[in-house]
Amino acid sequence: MDFPVFIMIIFASSFVASFIQRVSGFGFGIFMMTILPLVMPSYGEATALSGLLALVNSMYICIRMWKQIPWKKLLPILITFIVVSFFAIRWVAGMDGRVLKHILGGILIFVSIYFFFISERIRVKPTMGVQLAMGTASGLMGGFFAMQGPPAVLYFIACTDSKEEYLAITQAFFFIGNSMMTLFRAGNGFVTRTVGLCWLCGIVAVFLGIWVGAMVFRRITLPSLRKVIYAYMAVSGLLAILA
Repeated sequence: MDFPVFIMIIFASSFVASFIQRVSGFGFGIFMMTILPLVMPSYGEATALSGLLALVNSMYICIRMWKQIPWKKLLPILITFIVVSFFAIRWVAGMDGRVLKHILGGILIFVSIYFFFISERIRVKPTMGVQLAMGTASGLMGGFFAMQGPPAVLYFIACTDSKEEYLAITQAFFFIGNSMMTLFRAGNGFVTRTVGLCWLCGIVAVFLGIWVGAMVFRRITLPSLRKVIYAYMAVSGLLAILA
């Protein structure tokens, strides 16, 4: 692939992922991991780049809403996530990238079906057991696939009392979680020079996506946007399995 085309793909995917995250509250990693494993030199580098860009995406809101973060609701699931993701990332280093892409395809299809047909019917109670279970699921999905959002979001929706609290706790989870996973991935050799170069190119697109997403948020129908995203995920998952 020509270098200019490669950089354009990184820029465009970073913009779209950031736009999705700003409008819907999550989905950055889900979208990025439909693109990056196809263009990055290795699967591990794809997860590292996705995590680094997602970190930047959530950092601004996390800092701005720091005083509104409900730490008692966040810490149990966050600590569980960090511990599990540490081991998941170490396992990724010894796994075949092609196999992981096929597994990722299955996960994308499952997540799209879940949010299309099941998520509105499921309500979880914010108990300690639920936090540990969702933290474990998020740690595995974050470590293996850089998409820790779905299990955590299910818990955050159930435990928060306002949209402001929901936004504060989700962005704090993504910011701190991705910061820790970046350190873990660096220790396993996934944060390479290529990842750094792509991050510098993608970070501009991330801020642009945040800006456009903020403007569009008040004008777009969120359910319609989500359906488009989930349909895209299903198609991308199928292509990953068949590739």
